[in-house]
Amino acid sequence: MILAVAYDQRFAIGVATMHGVLVTAALDQGIGFFLIIWVGVLTCGFLLDEVRSRSKLVEVGGLTALAMILATIAAGAVTYERASYILDNAIYTGAAGLAVGFAVLGILPFIEKAFGITTGMTLLELADASQPLLRRLALEAPGTYNHSLQVAVLAEAAAEVVGADALLCRVAAYYHDIGKINKADYFVENQGEGHNRHIHLTPSMSFHIITGHVKDGVALAREYNLPPEVVPFIQQHHGTTLIEYFYEKAKKRHDQLGPDEPEISEQNFRYAGPKPKTREVAILMLADAAESASRTLEEPTPVALEKLVRSLAMKRLMDGQFEECDLTLRDLATIEKSLVKTLAGIYHGRIAYPSAPQQAAPTGGSAASPAA
Repeated sequence: MILAVAYDQRFAIGVATMHGVLVTAALDQGIGFFLIIWVGVLTCGFLLDEVRSRSKLVEVGGLTALAMILATIAAGAVTYERASYILDNAIYTGAAGLAVGFAVLGILPFIEKAFGITTGMTLLELADASQPLLRRLALEAPGTYNHSLQVAVLAEAAAEVVGADALLCRVAAYYHDIGKINKADYFVENQGEGHNRHIHLTPSMSFHIITGHVKDGVALAREYNLPPEVVPFIQQHHGTTLIEYFYEKAKKRHDQLGPDEPEISEQNFRYAGPKPKTREVAILMLADAAESASRTLEEPTPVALEKLVRSLAMKRLMDGQFEECDLTLRDLATIEKSLVKTLAGIYHGRIAYPSAPQQAAPTGGSAASPAA
């Protein structure tokens, strides 16, 4: 059970099977003894695909106990053991299987720290809106907080359709922009009407402030002890993409100053990276870009959203942002469809309700409506 949680189901079954052979040989037992152990190993291995709740471990322990009881009865029947002997062994094996579930439940936090892993339970705890860092984000950068919630919905849906870790995508999306807390007013989603802090700044200074949220986010993640699986999403969700707005602004400023000024390099207006290393980070990159860009559409119709998402995905593909992850072209096309579908649901149309007609006041009476 520990190996299935910490590593992989097949690896856990393989190692536990060898361990069962060694135990059987060391105790000088027969094939029936090994088969009972092996049935328990297989049950635990196949059922522990993902741990999202504490009850999952107890449920697996209970099902393992049941499987081992049946295996004990079958092994005893094959060897023609006495019924009382079979019953005693069945009780012992059942109790052992059930006890394992409770034992692993008790030591799971230590397993996570010892192996440096993050289970579904830990991720679900991080998704709680009462987490200190999420509360800070909601209070100090409310626009970014709402943006993160929408990105989480987009990323989770896209991850599910391509078989990626949907829960990790959703939780990481909540925290991917936490670095904006330090300078929230410099990001458009947190700016009030007509209030732009970049008006009097040079494009280069604005660039450093905007890209600084990645470094600040990593620092906050370590300060609040976020799991190591979440940190790459903060570092890599922009990859080495170009901040086009300030790059174009710098080029215009260069043209105004004259040809004697040094040329503006595109490389000086790119994020430092690294590029996404996993499919999950690549999905978050696309979801983040799609959610932000969709807010600029005057009429976010399904056709307009499909065109926008396709353009964003192709731009990042041709820019080489997916070179270091195992995202395939088929995955990319599937993700695009999922993003469009989810965005269309977010921006779905509504029926315009007619306003109630004003009732004329009775002749010779008061215009005020009577009290009920």
